[in-house]
Amino acid sequence: MKAIVLAVCISERKGTKKRPVPLITLTENHGILGDAHAVDESTPLLYRHRQVSLLAEESVDKMRSLGMELSAGDFAENILTKGIELKALPIGTGLRIGEAELRITQIGKECHSDCEIKRLTGKCVMPTEGVFAVVKKGGIIRPNDTIEILR
Repeated sequence: MKAIVLAVCISERKGTKKRPVPLITLTENHGILGDAHAVDESTPLLYRHRQVSLLAEESVDKMRSLGMELSAGDFAENILTKGIELKALPIGTGLRIGEAELRITQIGKECHSDCEIKRLTGKCVMPTEGVFAVVKKGGIIRPNDTIEILR
């Protein structure tokens, strides 16, 4: 099975779910145009490596198996993927998705204390299976774009 993008999502404010959109435009060393997590000179250095978030549909399915109804963007992921084990990719791995190229900078993150999903189920996949990346080459990404691992 080839790896593909299932959905692309943005939010205008931090701390909210993201909503699916028809396409996202990535800008080198910035992130996604119109997304609250894009970085600029006011972003603390500690967070500048988390320009784009990715999560595998297979990870979301683990939470669905607990009885949760979940949609794209509910974990605040920018790119929902299928057919690639994101959490197993080493930091520094390059990905070509649509017109853009990303480099993985972090796997997992601390779940903030008011995470609605963790409150409801006692568990959240983002801390162990969410992946963060920086934009190395800008471009447009749409659902159904293929994902290629760059060696």
